[in-house]
Amino acid sequence: MVMHAMTQNLSRPRLSRTHAEAPLTLAVTAVDEKGQTQDKMIACERPLTLYLNWQPIVTLMTLGARPEALALGYLKNQGFITDIHRVTSVIVDWEVNSAAIITDEDTSHVQEKLSEKTVTSGCGQGTVFGSFTAGIDEIQLPTPSLSQSGIYALLKNLGQYNDTYKNAGAVHGCAICQGDQILSFVEDVGRHNAVDTLAGEMWLEGLQGGDKIFYTTGRLTSEMVIKVAKMGIPVLLSRSGITEMGLTLAQQLGITMIARAKGRHFLIYHGADTVQFDGELA
Repeated sequence: MVMHAMTQNLSRPRLSRTHAEAPLTLAVTAVDEKGQTQDKMIACERPLTLYLNWQPIVTLMTLGARPEALALGYLKNQGFITDIHRVTSVIVDWEVNSAAIITDEDTSHVQEKLSEKTVTSGCGQGTVFGSFTAGIDEIQLPTPSLSQSGIYALLKNLGQYNDTYKNAGAVHGCAICQGDQILSFVEDVGRHNAVDTLAGEMWLEGLQGGDKIFYTTGRLTSEMVIKVAKMGIPVLLSRSGITEMGLTLAQQLGITMIARAKGRHFLIYHGADTVQFDGELA
């Protein structure tokens, strides 16, 4: 189930793009510990090479859901492009596993950026480029207003998603939320692909992040915090844990960081003063 209901903005760019979602799962046969044959579903994984003005940038391993948004979000988050209105086309061709992004923005700096890369802890990505952290000191995020009961309601609603994970496992899910509602949910083999996809969607729709919550099934590392801050979202909610650098950046940027969130349990690592404890356990 792929569901997204982002509000359309009249200022959204006009560009040509494909809608090349690939099959997300594949039926296979496995043999269990008793020697019995079972029909199972597994998550698909395929390479997608991004080209910016016909110059190869990176090859991502992806599930294949919403690849156009993934390509745009990746290039935006890595600092390769900055103006969505100057992008003229995003064309994905699964026959050659490529996504071509054409822009009239100056891309003469691309080769220099490609020479500055850092191997990261992120699954499904593994590399960030030199300009990734540029400008984070200038980010000003609003102070959110949350409630214990609202977090419980959101976690309950999120339980309706994760279809690929429920079917086949081996993927992460991410969502843009507002209150207890899920505006857009996407799954991918790496959590960074999922967050880049949502960043690309928000960019295309001209959607602001100040009143949103970002949910992920993955751990909250420094890269996740920076990407969500660049999306203008002041709240990070995860089913998993956090890292020390992720926490340090959340404190620096003023992001409310909530982890180990499942059912009626969560841990607030930063921003407890933004949460009203109004539930029955308060």
